[in-house]
Amino acid sequence: MRNKNINLGIKREVGRVNWNGFFTLYIKEVKRFTNVFLQTITAPMVTTLLFVIVFSIAIDRNAGFKGIPFINFLVPGLIMMSVIQNSFANVSSAFMTAKVQGSIVDLLMSPLGPIEILIAHALAGVTRGLCVFIGSFLLLWSLGILSFPDHFLWMILFLFQGAFALAIIGMLAGIWAQKFDQLAIISNFVIQPLAFLSGTFYSIERLPDTLKIVAFCNPIFYAIDGFRYSFLGISDASPIQGSLILFLCNLGLGFFAWYVLKTGYRLRS
Repeated sequence: MRNKNINLGIKREVGRVNWNGFFTLYIKEVKRFTNVFLQTITAPMVTTLLFVIVFSIAIDRNAGFKGIPFINFLVPGLIMMSVIQNSFANVSSAFMTAKVQGSIVDLLMSPLGPIEILIAHALAGVTRGLCVFIGSFLLLWSLGILSFPDHFLWMILFLFQGAFALAIIGMLAGIWAQKFDQLAIISNFVIQPLAFLSGTFYSIERLPDTLKIVAFCNPIFYAIDGFRYSFLGISDASPIQGSLILFLCNLGLGFFAWYVLKTGYRLRS
């Protein structure tokens, strides 16, 4: 006689946080961009190097800001711009692709809560941004263009906060967009202009007072300005102020993204 008390299945205990599912989703998203690393990591590195080469040829070598040669001033901004753009692209493309392919259903039916989905995707975006940073830094350092940062902890802090903020924005963009054309509109007409007009190529001290106010309302400015401070020791805004503003931006964006995931906006229909 078969013993009816035998449990043929394995009971899986899931606590307040499904750590196994969280790490599985994170690793899946990391593998998604590492499988095409030439496109997702190497290409941004080459683009940054091309920017440096072009500006080195086009700009007078004696030009500079606050006693810093222009190229030395430019490079940290270029790296940070590449980091945040790739963090945004990683998460936005993940959600957009999942919606187009119909695999978003698998994510919604998984034993993962909104906060776990949010943080796993955001950290994957941050990881891609950090990979771009490491590759770009080593490339430019090996060519003698970039030196080690003067303030290492500030560098890590602004890297993480800037990449995390753009990863969450990428998630919101990927959820909102219903086709790749709409996602491209956000990338080309929102993210890229904000990055270019955030002091990447210049000090905002050169802007008229009205445009300075606009720049100070741009969170990407604080990411680039703080990151530049970590390398050169100069900034247009206090790094403490910039870090606090980025923290508050991440907090607000994170709560909004959590709410959007929880309600299933444009995900369940």
